[in-house]
Amino acid sequence: MDKKTNAVGWFEIYVEDMSRAKSFYESVFKYKLEKLNNPATMGQQIEMCSFPSDMNSYGANGALVKMPGFSSGKNSVLIYFSCEDCAIEESLVAKAGGKVEKSKFSIGEYGFIALVYDTESNMIGLHSMK
Repeated sequence: MDKKTNAVGWFEIYVEDMSRAKSFYESVFKYKLEKLNNPATMGQQIEMCSFPSDMNSYGANGALVKMPGFSSGKNSVLIYFSCEDCAIEESLVAKAGGKVEKSKFSIGEYGFIALVYDTESNMIGLHSMK
């Protein structure tokens, strides 16, 4: 692996209610998530909605995933979404059905973050440089 590539190439956020979760992420980040074809892994019905992406741009892409045996809110991975000013997305969280855990705060030279919960009890991070 090229040492200059990003270590993360894909992420998945597990959900219980795809419609509710999709609405939350579209409302907070103003993205349009696209339904992906069922990969039919081991005969399971998997529902996936992908975040917008450009494989030639910086950062990792990922999807919301509803899959039997993988419940939301119980994993130990924290994904940070890049924002222009994370206070803006933070201000949309409650109205979209989520909850703010820790409002925007400085992480020194690395910018600012806010920690929030989505509608599926997954904690996510919001990151910006201003």
